[in-house]
Amino acid sequence: MDVFMRIAPTVIFFVILLGMGFWIQKKSSDSRTANYSKDYYIGGRSLGGFVLAMTLVATYSSVSSFLSGPGVAWQRGFGWVYLASIQIVAAFIVLGVLGKKMAVIGRKVDAVTVVDVIRSRYNSNVLAIISAIVIIVFFTTSMLGQFIGGATLFSAATGWSYDASLMLFAAVVVLYTTVGGFKAVAITDTACAIIMMVGMGILAVIILGEGGGLSGVMATITEVSATARTTGEGVDMIAPTASGLVSVKSLIGFWFLVGIGTVGLPQTNVRCLSYRDTKAVHSAMIYGTIVVGAMMIGMHLLGVLARGVLFEVEGSTDTVISTLISGHMHPLLAGLTIIGPLAATMSTVSSLLISGSSAIVKDIYIYNKTTKNEAVDQKMVGKISLIVTAVMGIVTIIMAFEPPSIIIWINMFATGGLQIAFFWPLLLGMFWSKANGTGALFSVVGGLAVYCIATAQGISIGGFNNIIASTIIAFILFVIGSKVGKPAEEKVLRTFFPDKF
Repeated sequence: MDVFMRIAPTVIFFVILLGMGFWIQKKSSDSRTANYSKDYYIGGRSLGGFVLAMTLVATYSSVSSFLSGPGVAWQRGFGWVYLASIQIVAAFIVLGVLGKKMAVIGRKVDAVTVVDVIRSRYNSNVLAIISAIVIIVFFTTSMLGQFIGGATLFSAATGWSYDASLMLFAAVVVLYTTVGGFKAVAITDTACAIIMMVGMGILAVIILGEGGGLSGVMATITEVSATARTTGEGVDMIAPTASGLVSVKSLIGFWFLVGIGTVGLPQTNVRCLSYRDTKAVHSAMIYGTIVVGAMMIGMHLLGVLARGVLFEVEGSTDTVISTLISGHMHPLLAGLTIIGPLAATMSTVSSLLISGSSAIVKDIYIYNKTTKNEAVDQKMVGKISLIVTAVMGIVTIIMAFEPPSIIIWINMFATGGLQIAFFWPLLLGMFWSKANGTGALFSVVGGLAVYCIATAQGISIGGFNNIIASTIIAFILFVIGSKVGKPAEEKVLRTFFPDKF
């Protein structure tokens, strides 16, 4: 009976998501007949402000936000909450910096993907193909982390095996994404974001209830911190530096990675191509900032407060939240609460999956057809889109059967790679008229080479996260390449910088 009560809410949630996917597919049949890729990959540029904000929040909030981040906060204390606080501005930065211009340019050049924008700006098919490959590789890496986290959580809360949990969880998210496309992703993301907030609230009640209220929880944390200061063993959870585990250099690196660097994430930037009008983006900036702030600070803070209930955990700190859910809640309440982190995981996977699919179908297949002046059969595009989306999901599921540990580091590596590849080409491409294809190519190839080699060799350049040095090098290479390369064509400049003519 307990197992049934744990599983039933999640199964109902899964059925609803699948139903939404098929309903949206049916409802979108006419628009997909006219232009399949535009409807399937950006929802026909029809998102309103609230849905835009929620899909951005749900995409940005991943399994790390609900499992790994709070788990590390449980271990390191308030220093990790300070570190996570920069995420509050993520939605505001993405929509505020690139939101309007990306939308305007997207409509001018009929862009469906971020790679479409890059190809139009730099007039370089080589750069576009490299960008598409980067998306496929790093999105697959990110999805791997999400699948592992979702399956681990579901397994811990229900008692099912990891493999069975992975199959059920992954099958649902791949199926509704494949069938429904971007509209299904956006609408289910909105539902997921709301459920995340509800799940966070339930967790807060449980932690404070079992920990003797806020005063009881803080008394335990204070005791742990005092012991650490006196004996030198353990972590001072109150100190901003967490006994040296949260250094100024790590703060700088992390703040770039999850703060200003989010401007370079294609899975969030594509949202800038999907909204309806200026009013929508303005309201999305407000909604998104409020929800991201509440969610990121809230979940990491709950991770710290969980120390008043859980004094030790088995295995990695990724299990803190799942242990709370499975061991400290009534089965039915656990079943309801687990939907929150599962929703965060599923919304991120669906966004990565649809964007990764577009990199193959729209940026490679359709573009190749267009350059050869061949007619694009919308029915064929539809079939290929469904197949590619499904195959990408299945391949990632297979990889997830042998999971590595500590999901947060997998996500951080993939996030860093995407930011290096897209941060300067998008930012400078949109706001620096002298940026050209040579500079962008130098930046992407050189920056990624430094980042991947340094990470693989375990090298920390200057003691910072490798994202810092790699981004600086990528910027220098961009400027050098733009100085020696051929200037952008006037036609391109008139499109991207009309005020200069």
